[in-house]
Amino acid sequence: MIKIKTKEEIDIMAEAGKILAEIMKELTAKVKPGVSTKDLDKTAERLVLRYGAKPSFKNYDNFPAVLCTCINEEVVHCVPCSRKLNQGDIISLDMGILYKGYHSDMAVTLPVGQISEEAQRLIRVTKKALKRGIKKVRPGITFGDIGNTIQRYAEGQGYGVIRDLCGHGIGKDLHEEPEVFNYGKRKTGPIVKQGMVFCLEPMISKGDWHIKKAQDGYGFQTKDGSLSAHFEHTIVGNVKIKIERFPKAPTNISFSLFVSSQVETTVGAFYLLFQLYSIILCKKSPIGLFLSRYVFCVIMK
Repeated sequence: MIKIKTKEEIDIMAEAGKILAEIMKELTAKVKPGVSTKDLDKTAERLVLRYGAKPSFKNYDNFPAVLCTCINEEVVHCVPCSRKLNQGDIISLDMGILYKGYHSDMAVTLPVGQISEEAQRLIRVTKKALKRGIKKVRPGITFGDIGNTIQRYAEGQGYGVIRDLCGHGIGKDLHEEPEVFNYGKRKTGPIVKQGMVFCLEPMISKGDWHIKKAQDGYGFQTKDGSLSAHFEHTIVGNVKIKIERFPKAPTNISFSLFVSSQVETTVGAFYLLFQLYSIILCKKSPIGLFLSRYVFCVIMK
């Protein structure tokens, strides 16, 4: 059964999302050639505890680390180790925290120093696939609609959409219903309703979509050895998610996640209608513009 969250629960999860975004922001600054993934994991654990949260992944299904670190052809769930990052690698950082009894989960893919144009493009497309999925989310659509949006965009760019892994519901449990696929048919699957909270996480490969177990026994990698990228955000079904940029982030990737009412969209639409009225009927006169804005403000009060 898909759990519906209350406003109070969503507020806590939004707070957890902000904390996780700040932690991820600090982690990205540590990604550079010569750093081991184990070092990144130690930093992640220290930051989680500093913010008064707990790691979601550590000891979950016996997973031994706070952070999942996947390099190049690795897709998800690889365990940090002594392996050092090399110039030209790309690395996915996937992490969850438990805060005030609720989980938040996110992932980003980053360059290690200078990377190839094909790797840059893969990161850009995967990030944009996530943004398109988020933009699609609203009450009344189906999860198939969301998956179809992600799939059509990624495959249209010539990439493979990993099909054996998916996003998930989230809340008091790290993984809740529903399964959120990155592919699908329109008007299929559960309907998105107010209060649903779930993770969208496109996993895109440069080559074929088939995967196999990684050598560490926990993670997965592309079967054909092609590069893979992964982005993830925690999404609320009945609100608009704002994604802010951090100017100093290594790849200008968006991290911060918080909630704002969809009323903003409605207000903006009213304002544009009044502006159009003033231009057409008032012939762009300053008085017409003033009056339209005055009427707009009176109505919105």
